[in-house]
Amino acid sequence: MSDKKIQNLFSTVARHYDFLNSLLSLRRDRSWRRETVKASEVVPTSKVLDVCTGTGELALAYADKISAQGFVIASDFCFEMLVIGDQKLQQPVGAVSNRTTNFLAADTLILPFLDNTFDVVSVGFGIRNVSDLEMGIREMTRVAAPGGRVVILEFTQPVNPLFRGLYYFYFTKILPFIGNRISGSEDDAYGYLPRSVMKFPDCNALKGVMEQCGLMDVRFYRKTFGIVAIHVGKKPITA
Repeated sequence: MSDKKIQNLFSTVARHYDFLNSLLSLRRDRSWRRETVKASEVVPTSKVLDVCTGTGELALAYADKISAQGFVIASDFCFEMLVIGDQKLQQPVGAVSNRTTNFLAADTLILPFLDNTFDVVSVGFGIRNVSDLEMGIREMTRVAAPGGRVVILEFTQPVNPLFRGLYYFYFTKILPFIGNRISGSEDDAYGYLPRSVMKFPDCNALKGVMEQCGLMDVRFYRKTFGIVAIHVGKKPITA
């Protein structure tokens, strides 16, 4: 699917996006993001870039751990998603987040930042939507500081055969039906989700791609019976 079609697809479901993420993941999505932040080893002064941020849920999870001496930038190429994310900053629940988080329109394949800028460069459930996976990870690596981390939270394919069969039935039949009905999507947005996951590299293959992009000590952690995984790689201190 082209970048433009993906952009349009997410634009149409933006206002239902957070609700459906929570509903269709049985509210596990929040714990996945918390565990991603923990695996990133952020400190209060960290400088974080969250690409393909959508409505900014992962970016705001990082911001909860960041002081005024650090910051979080949340970027995406879907304007409608960014509008919803920016509205969250106006809510009184996150005073720290309000000071440290900024939303920015940007394409992950051409990030508008200097080399070696961020302590953590993350992406949650978005890298499989980038038209060139390796180029996207190389861009994330480019803007990460030496010794910094590139962190990917993404759906993957369960390894247990019995659970995989049950999960695939839910993922390919029930989830698209519920998601498309609630969102009103005429483009089968929630049918695109399982199709894109099935085509995406498994945990070991994604680890290999991250290593090809110059990252070292790449590790991954399967969560919730292996339906999602957190990959963490470090940018070498010296080239």
